Amino acid sequence: MDPNNHTPLRAVALVCTLCPSPTPSGSQLLAEQTMAALAEHGVTGKTIRIADHDVKPGVKTDMGDGDAWPEIRDTILGCDILILSTPIWLGHPSSIAQRVLERLNAEISETDNEGRLLTYGKAAAVCVVGNEDGAHKVSADLFQGLNDVGFSLAPNAVTYWVGEAMQGTEYQDLDKTPQKTAATTKTLAANTAHLARRLKAAPFPAS
Repeated sequence: MDPNNHTPLRAVALVCTLCPSPTPSGSQLLAEQTMAALAEHGVTGKTIRIADHDVKPGVKTDMGDGDAWPEIRDTILGCDILILSTPIWLGHPSSIAQRVLERLNAEISETDNEGRLLTYGKAAAVCVVGNEDGAHKVSADLFQGLNDVGFSLAPNAVTYWVGEAMQGTEYQDLDKTPQKTAATTKTLAANTAHLARRLKAAPFPAS
């Protein structure tokens, strides 16, 4: 943790596995490891598995009829950091990750009294797991969407693990976390916490 900056930060990790709890999930595990790494930089928060909640399809902040998104959105807006964790399916982020981005699209129309998006000043990062290559492509897709709706991205704002193609080992089945994945998670946490603190101290100007 930066000894010269003890500004407390909050984070939320949205886990976009297709499986509801309590099914084991590599996306859940990597998100929890990322939150633990962020905690070393004075960041507190929680994970939310989206499949456990009735998040309606749509591009509004509230789709009505029991939509769980408004409460999740309030959590996001109350945090300084958003972590989006997804598996790779058919070379793409999960359909739930795509739904999260679609719901976040509503933020383009939500601004403060100076015309800035409510997501300005918040940092985002990405976790990706899968059994085949594609982590760079998936993170690129998520980076673009998150940036479009107002989040800022630090250098190396992704951590990931992909196993060998055409085999069944999943991230949560590994005996221990691979050193390279642990190192990228550590870097993600350090850079994202640093950026979030700088954004909190110096908000973006109105344009």
